[in-house]
Amino acid sequence: MSDGFRLSVAIPLHNEETVLPELLRRTLAVLDALLGGPHELLFVDDGSTDRSLSLVREAAEHDPRIVVVTLSRNFGHQAALSAALDHVTGDAVVVMDGDLQDNPEAIPALVDRFHEGFDVVYAQRTGRKEAWPLRLCYFLFYRLMAKLSDIRLPLDTGDFGLMSRRVVDEIRRLPEHHRYLRGLRTWVGYRQTGIPVERSERHSGKSKYGFLRLLKLASDGLFAFSIVPIRAAAMFGAVAVGISMLYGIYSIIQKFVFNRSPQGFTALILLITFMSGVLLFFLGVIGEYVGRIYEETKRRPNYIVGEVFRSKEHPLNLLARPESRRTQAGLFAGPGRQKV
Repeated sequence: MSDGFRLSVAIPLHNEETVLPELLRRTLAVLDALLGGPHELLFVDDGSTDRSLSLVREAAEHDPRIVVVTLSRNFGHQAALSAALDHVTGDAVVVMDGDLQDNPEAIPALVDRFHEGFDVVYAQRTGRKEAWPLRLCYFLFYRLMAKLSDIRLPLDTGDFGLMSRRVVDEIRRLPEHHRYLRGLRTWVGYRQTGIPVERSERHSGKSKYGFLRLLKLASDGLFAFSIVPIRAAAMFGAVAVGISMLYGIYSIIQKFVFNRSPQGFTALILLITFMSGVLLFFLGVIGEYVGRIYEETKRRPNYIVGEVFRSKEHPLNLLARPESRRTQAGLFAGPGRQKV
């Protein structure tokens, strides 16, 4: 490893006060063992209502490697990840969740593959500890996404992984509002590889991803990287037209050749009801695409920064002359305030 190598670890947080002491201990221990540096540990507080923000700020006061970015409200996990990528300064960036399901001890293995020349090193999850219905849903979702997506998405991979600086810079240039980071990471390209990493159970507290949020994340991935649902609507419509034409021919033959009209009033009502439901379903699918286009046209930012906090001993502050700190804060803090 190069002595000049500098790693950033980016972690979004939302009400993780019970996890933070162990998360800080384990992550900082890993950074202590890495060559190069000074490495960076960046937290993005996504509108926490517990003591998460005060805990990471207190840690940042005593450790110049820690940077805290606070958002003005809760914007969601993917928006917090976007904020993290906009503020990291390392040569490579590791993105991980703050619930310790992503093991910090896997970071050195990610860094090793980076030094072998890979721009993206993603963690392929093994041995998940969730309940079997949730594991089944994850299993089916990743394989469905791989089949339907316009790009080749790796199976069983989440956001946990390493990206080189040039990959991070390319992702930052992408303007879309409904973000699916693991898909964008694959779309950018460059040399990518995966390593198997055991998925731990949540350290403590409750998951912030309930069923509806998981469904939204899945839909973001599907609609962002596939137009198969729209094509399916067209294909189903073509099949329905074909069946209707065959039934029309059958009815004409029955009437004029065999002199009897086809029976089946109940079947006709069921068919009309079924086709109406299918039609409304695919109208909803098309409406989802239209709604996302509308969201993109508004060009609202994915997040708003409330404050960026780092200690006075942070390298950026040490390099800055007093008269230039105001300008430097604007470069790294975005639309929020800078505190040193």
